[in-house]
Amino acid sequence: MLRVDHQRWGQTVADLRHLALSAAHPRSRERFLALHEIAAGGCATAVAERTGRRAQTVMEWLHAYNEHGPEALTYQRTGGRPPFVQRLPPRWASRSVPPNARRPVHRSPERR
Repeated sequence: MLRVDHQRWGQTVADLRHLALSAAHPRSRERFLALHEIAAGGCATAVAERTGRRAQTVMEWLHAYNEHGPEALTYQRTGGRPPFVQRLPPRWASRSVPPNARRPVHRSPERR
């Protein structure tokens, strides 16, 4: 049976739950929550089945945590296309629109 070696890293089962609830990224939250359930007596295979992950994936999370600590489960972007970030339009964009095109929109009265 696989065990979460949280004592090696000076943590408790409650600390794993706290990490699961406070992690910045959803993937990190999922990983810490899986470890919390296993540390609380759950089975890695059952956790994997319930979360829709392969059992091998959950066991890899467990081994990574036991060998390298909580930092091993923190999600890090490794490449690929950057995430969509809504940016403000460039400053020149507002100057390219004629002043008369920037009129406020007036709503028509509601129909009765």
